[in-house]
Amino acid sequence: MKYFSTNLYLKMLNCALAEGMSRSDFANWPTSMQEAEKLEVISAEEFLTAHEVLDDKLGPGFGVRVGQQMIIEDYGVLGLSWRTCSRVGEIFERSERYFKLLSNTFVWQIQNEGNISRVLLNREAHRRGMELSTEASLSATVVVLQAMSEKDILPLEVSFKHKPPKDLTSFKVAFQCPILFNQPDYAISYKTEDLNLRTAKADASINSYLLQQVDEKTKGIKIPGSKFVRDVEALITDALPTGIPSIHHISELTAMSNRTLTRRLSEAGVSYRDLIKKTQEQMAKDMLKDESKSIGDIAFLTGFSEQSAFNRAFKKWSGLTPSEYRKNG
Repeated sequence: MKYFSTNLYLKMLNCALAEGMSRSDFANWPTSMQEAEKLEVISAEEFLTAHEVLDDKLGPGFGVRVGQQMIIEDYGVLGLSWRTCSRVGEIFERSERYFKLLSNTFVWQIQNEGNISRVLLNREAHRRGMELSTEASLSATVVVLQAMSEKDILPLEVSFKHKPPKDLTSFKVAFQCPILFNQPDYAISYKTEDLNLRTAKADASINSYLLQQVDEKTKGIKIPGSKFVRDVEALITDALPTGIPSIHHISELTAMSNRTLTRRLSEAGVSYRDLIKKTQEQMAKDMLKDESKSIGDIAFLTGFSEQSAFNRAFKKWSGLTPSEYRKNG
């Protein structure tokens, strides 16, 4: 079955509400907003029909306006994985892995042409709804790349296979570059150096974990409990030098709710609080083997604001003070 994520469907309906429609306008639709909130995907037929109906009601460029309203958080774990990529253009290089949570109706491909990189959106516009969806996808690309880089990068050119609508106002606002229609490809072009920009929140370890989450969602499998605990420990380790991380902070990094994170840890036989203590203890013991690090520094790096509190905690963990442990080590 060809499908689209219900996140995209709900975003479309919410944009329609913002442009003057009411929830009652969707009451007789096959999938209501309330029903969609309980689903992962919606059929391509329904999604594309919605695009056609809303474009008729709200005027040319509605799909482009939807794309402009997409924020990276709308994509859930997928958006978080984009944010932590090493480079902006990486999301297109890993198109199959990154985008299959959104839809199985398209694939991105990069053509490098020296200083200019052309990003192709490979899909067949067999009906008007697909044309409108493509307008939304290319428009959202502009927003996503700016969010990833936290820079106002803009495309050099955008092209569509279909004919132009009567009003191009929304297109000009969204793309701010030459806009071509009746072209052989759907494509958006950028300076190669812009696609090679390091993402603002690049983090290899977090990105690796989030990609596992993406695979888990798309393949319907769960990361084994022991592996999941090790991944959370790694996130806690990275966070401790700036203080003990709240469960909310780690939940955000893993794209889970606090409740889901707590449940997943419980299934693996550990609580979040115990995991914090275990991680602090292991970090402290490892660092105490390094004579160049002072005990005060180690206290700070393991999330303590005062060395005295660290000393008390360490004595409780090991039965020795940090100094005694270092001497015996």
